[in-house]
Amino acid sequence: MTLVADIVVKHLGRAQYEPTLEAMRRFTRGRDDDTADELWLVEHPPVYTLGQGAAPAKVTNGIPVIDADRGGEITYHGPGQVVLYTLVDLARRGIKVKPFVRLLEQAVIDLIPGAERRPGAPGVYVDGAKVAALGIRVIKGRAYHGVALNVDMDLSPFSAIDPCGYPGLPVTQTRDLGLSDSASTMGEKLAARVIHHLENA
Repeated sequence: MTLVADIVVKHLGRAQYEPTLEAMRRFTRGRDDDTADELWLVEHPPVYTLGQGAAPAKVTNGIPVIDADRGGEITYHGPGQVVLYTLVDLARRGIKVKPFVRLLEQAVIDLIPGAERRPGAPGVYVDGAKVAALGIRVIKGRAYHGVALNVDMDLSPFSAIDPCGYPGLPVTQTRDLGLSDSASTMGEKLAARVIHHLENA
């Protein structure tokens, strides 16, 4: 655990999705006006998660499907993907939800040459392929969930779903884009960029 300004960065290693989700909920319910914001870096074992707008998923590859309370559709998490959970008091920082989403997207864009936004489709793309998925939940001005960046992983489970609700949407990862950093290193860099943008929002 490190403390950067008033933001705590926690490294959770590899952790199951459901206990991590419950921990985020407990943290968000229990925080008060003086609680420091936290960024959690984690990799999950293979799992599909359904956002609040997602239709029920029919997958037959044995990977579990779990309902999440974030925005967005269905996505996949697995080893080699870094997930940055952003437990941030937006109200205290004076940041609205849409600018926060753009802030998280920009943190990814900062790290990947050629990365860009796609109108109407949150996340980050390179040449039309999605490299990072994004979904948050905000309760009483306090955000949780965050952004998942594909680094060096098995992308085949994405083929069993319509990633983020888009049939046939291609996905990519930073390794295939010529970036050699590991998931842990990319996570550190991503957290640093999010902190930079939060401190300058």
